[in-house]
Amino acid sequence: MNELERYAEVAGKDVIEHLRQLTTLLRGKRVIHVNSTREGGGVAEILGKLVPLMQQLGLDTTWEIITGSEDFFLCTKSFHNALQGNAIDIPELLLNVYEETNAQNAERLREKLEAADIVFIHDPQPAPLLKLCPNRNGKWIWRCHIDISRPHRPVWKYLQNYINDYDASIFSLADFSQPLPHDIFIVPPSIDPLSEKNIDIAEDEVASVYKEFGLDPELPIILQVSRFDRFKDPLGVIQAYKLAKKFTPSLQLVLAGGGAKDDPEGEVVLEEVRVAAADDPDIHILFLPPGADRTINALQRGADIVLQKSLREGFGLTVTEAMWKGKPVIGGDVGGIRLQVINHYTGFLVHAPEGAALRMRYLLSHRDKLQAMGHKAREFVRENFLITRLLRDYLSLMVVLIYGVEERIELG
Repeated sequence: MNELERYAEVAGKDVIEHLRQLTTLLRGKRVIHVNSTREGGGVAEILGKLVPLMQQLGLDTTWEIITGSEDFFLCTKSFHNALQGNAIDIPELLLNVYEETNAQNAERLREKLEAADIVFIHDPQPAPLLKLCPNRNGKWIWRCHIDISRPHRPVWKYLQNYINDYDASIFSLADFSQPLPHDIFIVPPSIDPLSEKNIDIAEDEVASVYKEFGLDPELPIILQVSRFDRFKDPLGVIQAYKLAKKFTPSLQLVLAGGGAKDDPEGEVVLEEVRVAAADDPDIHILFLPPGADRTINALQRGADIVLQKSLREGFGLTVTEAMWKGKPVIGGDVGGIRLQVINHYTGFLVHAPEGAALRMRYLLSHRDKLQAMGHKAREFVRENFLITRLLRDYLSLMVVLIYGVEERIELG
């Protein structure tokens, strides 16, 4: 059985047939995706599956990585924070590093990029490449994976100078976008149900992982899986847990995650979390290496409740992953979490640690509601957030850009 047939078993044969029909309109086209890392974070995770699936459908698709120094990634992390609303003024020295790094990468990639029929540039890191490829042949799309609804204006104005000339932009939600002089498409992310992180695993493997980390499966477990990033609010999660524990003393909290190569702040935030958790032996901080997908899978399957109490969030793939495993999610009422957590149906949306603590207590004392929400959450993901839907949207977008507005396909 090939990979596409395996997806047919999960998503339906008609879904796979639709993908094949769309691909016939794109035969012979060269497609390139460009981002800044192959591991760490949701973008790399999505591309790690999306690119091979495009190849299996017969598209000439490649994935290129831009490289840079520590100062380059310090600059792009500042972009990330500023675009999500922090008033950060980036020194000219770092902006020069950003421009010079992209120029160096353009020298290496220019021939491939200019020859491609479709180029997807992911997030701000490689955004200047379009201006550095003056003899481009195809259509270029800027794919923004973060919420830039209220950016720090000087930083957005700087980046917009590079983005305006793209043929189209993609955002995860309409609310995340900014006005741009080209077509804007809305394409929510998705998860791969057949990946090591999401595939069904045996109960004894779950038990083994819990034993490895000293977790007691007999006691309620609250879990948040995310990078150690201030926007993920790990300190707020600890506060919520401590509030809930006043009423449910036998409670465990697991904060599991890792870092990303393009995020230099991760180690600082991790140390802040360790300090905040130091007085409670029932708080387990797990810094996981890249590729610990089956471990994350087991942690999510064994948890009673999953949190994603983000303060800002582009989408939040960990929400989808937990819902796919039949878990209700208590999430921050922000960004793409709102698209996934239907309040009081697939989980709860909250604004503060006090609200998160209240919802934890409710679910732990109403196990029937917890299970019913988890079942609804899994079906909601099956219908809306599997990678087959994401692939369909990307293929449809390419058809629209190559064949023009008269054959425009509206994306769901």
